[in-house]
Amino acid sequence: MFDFTILDTRFVLALTKAATLVFGTLLTSLSWRAYRRTGAPALRALTVGIGLVTAGAVVSGALHQFADIGLVLAASVQSVFTAAGFAVLTYSLYAEGASESQSESSQEPVGRGG
Repeated sequence: MFDFTILDTRFVLALTKAATLVFGTLLTSLSWRAYRRTGAPALRALTVGIGLVTAGAVVSGALHQFADIGLVLAASVQSVFTAAGFAVLTYSLYAEGASESQSESSQEPVGRGG
């Protein structure tokens, strides 16, 4: 008899990795465009952080599926990328220029002007 549990787990894993790739690439691209437009170091760090988290998911999935690496080792690789990405994302909150952009945007009126 065929075990559908393995198929379902692999399918869900592949589907979630694909979604991570699509949305992570979109977020990385948007933050890169914002950095290019403003030149803000915080946005550059944001781009790198999101890129690391996305790359970790893709690399671990590829290692597991195509390089016959065990799931535990692949998950460990992803965890290293995720931790590094979150460290860079945390840095992006404190990067030079982060407070300048917030103070400029806080001077703009909120809501509908009339």
